[in-house]
This record gives sequence, C-alpha cells and structure tokens, in this order.
Amino acid sequence: MALSYPVIFISFLISFLIVLTITPYWIRRAHSAGLTGKDMHKRDGRQVANLGGLIVVFGFLFGALAYVAIDTFIIMHADISTSLHRDLSIMAGLATVLILAIVGFADDILGWKIGLRQWQKPIIALFAAVPLAVVNAGQTVVALPIIGRIDLGILFPLVVIPLAVSGASNGFNMIGGYNGLESGMGALILSALAYFAWITKSNHVAVLALCAVFALLAFYVYNRCPASVFPGNVLSYPIGGLIAVIAILGNIERIAVVLFLPYFIEFILKARGRFRKESFAKLLYDGSLEAPYKKIYGLEHLAIRILQQFKRRVSESNVVHLIFAFEIMLIIFVLALYGI
Repeated sequence: MALSYPVIFISFLISFLIVLTITPYWIRRAHSAGLTGKDMHKRDGRQVANLGGLIVVFGFLFGALAYVAIDTFIIMHADISTSLHRDLSIMAGLATVLILAIVGFADDILGWKIGLRQWQKPIIALFAAVPLAVVNAGQTVVALPIIGRIDLGILFPLVVIPLAVSGASNGFNMIGGYNGLESGMGALILSALAYFAWITKSNHVAVLALCAVFALLAFYVYNRCPASVFPGNVLSYPIGGLIAVIAILGNIERIAVVLFLPYFIEFILKARGRFRKESFAKLLYDGSLEAPYKKIYGLEHLAIRILQQFKRRVSESNVVHLIFAFEIMLIIFVLALYGI
C-alpha cells in the first residue's frame, strides 16, 4: 500500500472534519454545563471551555477506524496474515490511546488541584500499555542514539513498552498551560514521526499518526491564542501515549527520543522545584508575561527569559511560538541526520 493511495486521505479528512465541526458545539455545551477553566494569561480572567481533547480523541479514532476499514475492504493484500497482524497492531494502539484518554478524563473531572496524585499517574499509565504488550507490538531490536542497535527480547513487551507509554504520556502532559501549546507540539512531533514511518515503509503507522495530526490541526483552530477551548489532560495523556505507540509500531524509537528532548528538559527543570512549581507565567498589568520565579522551573519560564532579551513585552503567543521553533529545530536535525 502506498501512502499516496488517494482513498487513504478519506481517513485524514474524517479526522479533520469531525474535530472542526463538533468542537464549536462542544464549546457551547461545555459552557452551559460549567466545564470551563480560567485562562491564566488573560487580564479579564475569562472562562474557557475545557476537555476539548475529547473531540480530538473522537475524531482521531474514527479517522483511524476508517483507515482500517479501507485497508480491509478496498486495498487488497496478497499476504492476508501480514494485513491482519498490521490491523491488530493498530487496534492495540487505539486501545492504548482510549485507556489514556479515560485516565486523562478522570484527572480532569477530579480537578486541577485534587486530581490524580503525581505518583499515581505513571503507575496507572503502565496499564495502558497492556494492549500493545499482549500482541507483542513493534520489534525487539531497537536503534537508540549513541547505544546503537540492541535486541531486548522479552524485555521489550514486558518492560520497554510499558515504560515508553507511561513516560511519554506523563512527559507530554508536563509542557502546557499556554494557548495552543499542547495541540501544536503534538501536531509537530507526530508529523515528523509520520514522515519517518513512511520512509521506513511502515505506511500504516504513518497513516495512524497523520489521522492524529489532522485532528490536532483542526483543534488548533480553536485552541490557538486567544483560545476558545482548552484541551485538558484528556488530550495530553493520549497524544503523549500515541507518540510512544507510533515510535514502537514504526520501530523509530531513536527519532522519538530526540523529538522528545523538550520534555526531558522540562522533567529536569520541574525536578528542581520538586514538581511543585507551576508552568504558568506571571501576568503583568499590560497583559505581558514575566517569569514567575527567580529560578527557572520549566521550559516555558526559560522561553520567557530568552524572549525578554529581545522584547520588552512578552506575549503568550511569543512563548508558544519559541517552543514550537525549538521543536522544529529538532525536527530539522533528525531530518538531516536520518531522513534526507
């Protein structure tokens, strides 16, 4: 199956249109139901619809299922066993995303301050890896930066997959709180992983990633600054987990590790503050942002400090775009190293 097969784009269109058309309805319903959150970087303290990630997950799942249907009924394969194994891997990946969406939804409903405890989240996320582990998804031989290729055998499904899913889902959740940041970063990382999956002939993995990219791009229309809807943990957990799923199914773990560098940096900076410091900036009287602490406890704080060297007034969009620029630089780096 070639990725350019025209009918495949139906799955992308489904993901995009579902999110683009249903999100405005969700925004209205969320306001009427009180499912809102305060926009911390706006002077008027506006309330914004929350849990928009539900629509993204919904759109992604239906786009991915449309691809499975197309793969089953339209694209004919000579090797039926290979086709079935591929579709089984996709369904296992979708199950993992769904479990993480439930975890994120529970965390959102319980509330920002009284949600799941920090130590509970990675442990619960380990169970989201079970669908991938039981079908022995991916390849036990992995290529990692510096280390090179190594065959992990049974350790891959029992140890690597759970740790990857838990680490990626919780790590992706660390960088956020700014309009458009989570949805934009997810779209950038998954776009790059889709490209590498494609050039390594894991076309079905590329399609899966692109279904999520198109869903995220549609959501970004409403989530960018000034946001009319927040994603919530119901987006960050499953999208982080999906990044691990794509890396595992496409055997492109080394690429994912490099692209995830901002989240490793965030983890280190958050650890400095014992994970008690918030990513939000200090909002000034003129609507500009300032680093909230003397020390840097997050990539967002670092971005503000860098921007202040060149700008008198730092806006929320400035912070988001600088972090995007950092991720784009990493994408260019891995393209130069592995993909061109």
